[in-house]
Amino acid sequence: MKIAPAVLFAVVIALGSAGRAHAGSTSCDSLMMLTLENATITRAEVVPAGGFKAPGGGGNAQNTARFAQLPAFCRVAATLRPSADSDIKIEVWMPAAGWNGKFEAVGNGGWAGTIGYPAMAQALARGYATTSTDTGHSTPGGSFALGHREKLIDYAYRSEHEMTVKAKALVDAFYGSAPTRSYFNGCSTGGRQALTEATRYPEDFDGIIAGAAANPKTHLDTWRIWMGLETLKDPDTRIPKEKYPAIHRQVLAACDALDGLKDGLISDPRACHFDPQVMACKAADDASCLTPKQVQSVRTILGPFKSAGTGQEIFGTYQPGTELAWGLLIGGPDPYDTALDQFRYMVFDDPNWDWRTFDVDRDLAKAEQKLQGLLTAIDPKGLGAFFARGGKLLTYQGWSDQDISPLASVNFYKSVQSTLGTSNASRSMTLFMVPGMGHCGGGEGPNTFDMMPSLEQWVEKGQAPARVEASHSTSGTIDRTRPLCPYPQVAHYKESGSIDSADSFVCQLP
Repeated sequence: MKIAPAVLFAVVIALGSAGRAHAGSTSCDSLMMLTLENATITRAEVVPAGGFKAPGGGGNAQNTARFAQLPAFCRVAATLRPSADSDIKIEVWMPAAGWNGKFEAVGNGGWAGTIGYPAMAQALARGYATTSTDTGHSTPGGSFALGHREKLIDYAYRSEHEMTVKAKALVDAFYGSAPTRSYFNGCSTGGRQALTEATRYPEDFDGIIAGAAANPKTHLDTWRIWMGLETLKDPDTRIPKEKYPAIHRQVLAACDALDGLKDGLISDPRACHFDPQVMACKAADDASCLTPKQVQSVRTILGPFKSAGTGQEIFGTYQPGTELAWGLLIGGPDPYDTALDQFRYMVFDDPNWDWRTFDVDRDLAKAEQKLQGLLTAIDPKGLGAFFARGGKLLTYQGWSDQDISPLASVNFYKSVQSTLGTSNASRSMTLFMVPGMGHCGGGEGPNTFDMMPSLEQWVEKGQAPARVEASHSTSGTIDRTRPLCPYPQVAHYKESGSIDSADSFVCQLP
């Protein structure tokens, strides 16, 4: 295929403009020469519109389509070495044209190990300069930390801060000006990273979104293993996945209408007191009933998780409404591998550690001592400096989260109020609990929403979010919209209009 000389000349001019988009800026390729402390820039190139291909084939069809729609951008990759054992990979993407003047860092999931290209693509498409990191390793799971304390520190908090500092320097060099506003957006591990940034490095960001934060990680993974101990060690206590739908139907039958509206969702599962005894098998065991030991397992799963020694709650548990997704933690044959990795590689330093020997009080205490300041609880007092400089923290979580108990977000929000004062917290922090949503998305509830516009309005115009519109889709078609409300408010039906339309609801206290 031949390209006309005029067309070719136009392409060259366009790419040249992409490399030098602002007066006083630096061309994209010349960023290779930029000197940054403890950093080596390994790539600096203009990616033409639609030209990005993610390493490893690009991921699923949705991500591939998203990448194909990206505008031209300057792609910079760097390796950061703040310690002798650090090997932190980052990427920074900067729009070649139409930069909104702002910066958005995106978080990771699980044990990280990869750069968040899909989240970066979403930020770039909005006009943001954006960045992500692999947190200092490229292997799956938690084995990277075995014998590598510095790499664990990188994962726990250092990589996000180092990434942010270097990314801002690159943005400043490329455009000739620093970002006017800086934001962080993450869920799960990204939610923990968000809270860590706010408490450790209050100057890094103006606004932060923390979804379903994995905090405190030591308590979270203790709960996950405890769930396995209680339901997997004895074959008779296991609940087959075939029984999850029947349990879910019974939970909805008992609790769906508690909020005054029968819509297949439980607005606040804490008000639901489901007794699994109603499902006890009266004849032969089948998928519609529970054996006596399975009845007890359901009570355990939905009941409080407390220390045997002190009686204090260690971590929140599954809430009614999560039943369809119980397989993540109790689907067997072993507990959740993500949780096992923390104790194998970071607490006991033994890849062959046997989870069946786990003792909740003893081993949680060991984890707290070994991982103090790394994966232990984030101190809400640390938010004081972030709030004092005007920082805004927007948090959210699904009530049907199958990975992290939703009470983790509720309890952290309450701890911030208790520590810093309710009025101070309400000026700077908000929480949205999402009925029927799973971990960072999915589920039967309104699971698709965009928190960034609300955060921007709050940071840039002082308008705290009063509600966020959310939707649910089936086979790509939206079939329900619903407002998300600042906790402790809930979406209340106005007694008229479609229950599938957000216009039929107002946010108010339950």
